[in-house]
Amino acid sequence: MQFKHPEILYFLFLLVIPILVHLFQLRRFKKEYFTNVRFLKEVSIQTRKSSQIKKWLLLCTRLLLLACLILAFAQPFFNAKDSKNTANEMVILLDNSFSMQAKGNRGELLKRAVQDLLENTPDNQRFSLLTNTEAFWDTDIRSIQKELQSLSYSSAPFRLDFLRNKVEAKKHNVPKDIVIITDAVQADKNAAVIQEQSPVYCIIPKAENKNNISIDKVSINQQSDDFYEIKVALSAYGELQSEIPMAVYNGKNLVAKTVIAFDTPKKNIVFNLPKKDFHGYVSLEDNSLTYDNTYYFSISKPEKSNVIAIGDADKNAFLSRIYTPDEFQYKNTTLSTLDYNALDKQDAIIINELKEIPQALTTTLKAFYDKGGTIVVIPAAETSVQNLTSFSGNFGITKIGSLQNTPKQITKIAFNHPLYQTVFEKKTDNFQYPKVNTTFTIGGNPSGILSYDDQTPFLSSVTNKIGILYLFAAPINKTNSNFQNSPLIVPTFYNMAQNNQKTGISEFTIGDNQSLILDVILSKDEVVTVQNEKSDFIPMQQILNNKIKLSFGDYPEQSGNYAIAKGNTLLKNISFNHARTESDLSLHNENIYDKYTKTDSIATVYNDIHSTRTASEAWKYFIIATLLFLLLELLIQKFVK
Repeated sequence: MQFKHPEILYFLFLLVIPILVHLFQLRRFKKEYFTNVRFLKEVSIQTRKSSQIKKWLLLCTRLLLLACLILAFAQPFFNAKDSKNTANEMVILLDNSFSMQAKGNRGELLKRAVQDLLENTPDNQRFSLLTNTEAFWDTDIRSIQKELQSLSYSSAPFRLDFLRNKVEAKKHNVPKDIVIITDAVQADKNAAVIQEQSPVYCIIPKAENKNNISIDKVSINQQSDDFYEIKVALSAYGELQSEIPMAVYNGKNLVAKTVIAFDTPKKNIVFNLPKKDFHGYVSLEDNSLTYDNTYYFSISKPEKSNVIAIGDADKNAFLSRIYTPDEFQYKNTTLSTLDYNALDKQDAIIINELKEIPQALTTTLKAFYDKGGTIVVIPAAETSVQNLTSFSGNFGITKIGSLQNTPKQITKIAFNHPLYQTVFEKKTDNFQYPKVNTTFTIGGNPSGILSYDDQTPFLSSVTNKIGILYLFAAPINKTNSNFQNSPLIVPTFYNMAQNNQKTGISEFTIGDNQSLILDVILSKDEVVTVQNEKSDFIPMQQILNNKIKLSFGDYPEQSGNYAIAKGNTLLKNISFNHARTESDLSLHNENIYDKYTKTDSIATVYNDIHSTRTASEAWKYFIIATLLFLLLELLIQKFVK
């Protein structure tokens, strides 16, 4: 037992006073004689004994009364069970990912968690609160009440290891009480990183309905002269639902509407759009998460792609039949007549069987690739391995083997490669595969698109995320190969030269740090902005001669349709969507948090901390004892003779 005011214990010396009063009585007995002396002596002895007992009882009672009163003023207490963590700082880690949109028994999980904090956190409680995207340091509940009530959902997943490192960087070696509030969707082993001396509390709200439908992707499936065939990829999680309404809007105008019946977890819906500008979205209605029910996308009116082929006119003849004037600005030139200044204006450059690629052309092509251009290289049989290796090394392909005179058949297609994503409706093995008579070997780590029967690549690619290089392993002239007669020849070269930024869907995923190349010339102080009616931001931009490269990073914060503008001039319509990483609510991994102290509400956390870290006050018991001894003294005075 300890005392808040131990100096008051010196008053215990006052206990000497009643003892002295008892021992040194000043009263003297008078002797009185009566006729019956024997009888009087016996009565006197009995009275004197009774009086002595009463005095001793009163002395003990008064001593105990005074001692209890002094001890009560000294305020004795017993140490708390967890007294070493009494000075800990409170840190709350709140999950605000999209999966917290799910509904529990009292509403949306995030809103219910925020309400729990607002109702049960004491006004004088200081704490730090971190979400997936925001941080509030050393604050109290009233100071951040409005921010919590307007807290938005985030596409960033709840990463306990990341948040823990962020806290540790801010409050290094500071003892902390940590409270985790998460639904444990997409939780992984990184949750096991918190090692604190004090308990780590975990509140795991649970969704009652784990069924959810997500719009995963919108893409151009096929296109005709007048229409785009749009494919919408959907996923159903949990129990399959039927008759889900879906609608397509161009701006605010309803374009199409249908009802979806799910018979499998994955579903593709196809509809047609006129081949003109589109700036809208596709949406559906379900009773679960809402963030993945709308998918924004934009399609610009097709522009002709600029393509130039460098090589002999005879060998380039097949390209003119693919790159027709209605869709391409195609030009054929020999190396000797090549205008290097024209290369920067192209969307795709094809190097077709040049015996040697000059260093000046290599340097120009590398700069073109870095600015987002597409390069297609078809080697000639006369090309030296050294020259081909020197050229491809600038793009990360460092292993080129010598020409082999062994015939090979092309038997493998990478159906999932972006080059062929819109070509095949399904994978097929019954296909008339082409062959070659002689071929180089390509090693390293390029992405294989077409491969021989021995698994070595015939057509491979490398990319820097904006530019792309396609490299054939063999000449494709009719003497060496029948590839020009294969059904693959048209979609392969057509898709290589198509600039998706001119003809495809303009849609980006927020947080993927993707880039966009635009044909626009800016003056020294000019910038482009990305804007809609609700928000705007200035993306990172890099001027590339007559083009500009835009990098979006983690912006914008909200999905939607946006416009890229230079001043008041519209340059391009563009759309942004959040990644569909939180759509599967069945990925609830609560067991990851088993090593922490699980509880059901923040009120329970505060009650537990208060009960284990609050000292037991004993002074009130001494006050009670003082009153009891006072009452006992009165009883002794009244009833003891």
